[in-house]
Amino acid sequence: MSRDEIIFNLIDEEKKRQLQGIELIASENFVSNDVMLSMGSILTNKYAEGLPDKRYYGGCEIVDQVEKIAIKRACKLFGAEWANVQPHSGAQANASVLLACLNPGDKILGFDLSHGGHLTHGSTVNFSGKFYKSFFYGVNKKTELIDYEQMEKIAKKERPKLIICGASAYSRDWDYPRIRHIADKINALILADISHPAGLIATKLLNDPLKHCHIITSTTHKTLRGPRGGIIMLGQNFENPFGLKWKNGNLKSMASLLDSAVFPGTQGGPLEHVIASKAVAFGEALTEEYKTYMKQVQKNSSLMAKELINRNYSIISGGTDNHSILINLNSKNVTGKMAEDKLCKADITVNKNMIPFDKESPFITSGIRIGTPAITTRGIKENEISTIVDMIDKVISNINNDKIISEVKIEVNKLMVNRPLFAW
Repeated sequence: MSRDEIIFNLIDEEKKRQLQGIELIASENFVSNDVMLSMGSILTNKYAEGLPDKRYYGGCEIVDQVEKIAIKRACKLFGAEWANVQPHSGAQANASVLLACLNPGDKILGFDLSHGGHLTHGSTVNFSGKFYKSFFYGVNKKTELIDYEQMEKIAKKERPKLIICGASAYSRDWDYPRIRHIADKINALILADISHPAGLIATKLLNDPLKHCHIITSTTHKTLRGPRGGIIMLGQNFENPFGLKWKNGNLKSMASLLDSAVFPGTQGGPLEHVIASKAVAFGEALTEEYKTYMKQVQKNSSLMAKELINRNYSIISGGTDNHSILINLNSKNVTGKMAEDKLCKADITVNKNMIPFDKESPFITSGIRIGTPAITTRGIKENEISTIVDMIDKVISNINNDKIISEVKIEVNKLMVNRPLFAW
């Protein structure tokens, strides 16, 4: 069988793109060689429907061990009592939780997508908004911080069965005790989707949701620096507020319900090669080197926000606590789409993003979202953040000058091309 040169040439081109550019998409990162090798391993050949020691196929003795190690490491990393490492994505992890806990038509209260939330938190274009009756809280217009008073007001009025916290474009930490206080008043469950700040939470750099929220979901890439996939976890003090679908209201019964919601509820056979890769990534995240890395991600993000403010950029909420920054470009007379397109031409990858109370459409937007996990993985530290911000500013300030943008691209390539993709 001949080598598929078309595909492998494209893979080589993508490697070149990643090597020579500045990757600032907040949800992207670079994995270690071990994470990549395990994901491309012979485990991809094995079907293993079911759970470890409870499979529907023979020959699962070895993959059972792999999955058990992934579960054990995930629980140790986050201090969880139980975990399911099979979800193919964060979206499918969330789908499993909703299937386990709700009936079609039940009410959910999530963070507004246009304010920085996620599609799977009740958006009307997503399954979560089509199968369930969704309501939304947002940020305060003045402070651009989560409006917990609004959350409580809507919760008391609508009495949702599930409150979802977490975001795809919110740069501040969350007040989980306050959310639990609101949920307890109406006997609601809380789902904390920590897909973005998971690495910062695991290393105790941000507040811990497992002490206050009933169910935790996350992706395993982004700040966790693992393969693309999802995970569901339960903490020590799981309580059943009002007997949704299970009888005993304890952790064991909820874990069983969630397991069934993953398989056969929302997906088929687990991807054991990806689960092996998750196990490797969790193992890496348990090291001191990873803690040092996450501290650097946070330092780089904080400094980048300050450097942007010093150049008269408007940062949503005035700064960042985590790895991401949301920039309002209205004062620059540039749309998010335009900024994304032109920065990409300079090999600086960002994504256009709506800002709270945006007047532009999701296809245009008034903002861009940037993040520091990927550049930090490649070895960028504080002394180079100002240089990167200067490059961003040079492109946006000369948005229609292709000559200057080409010059910035040369500077970007010079800064990045000889760096390894994984410097930690």
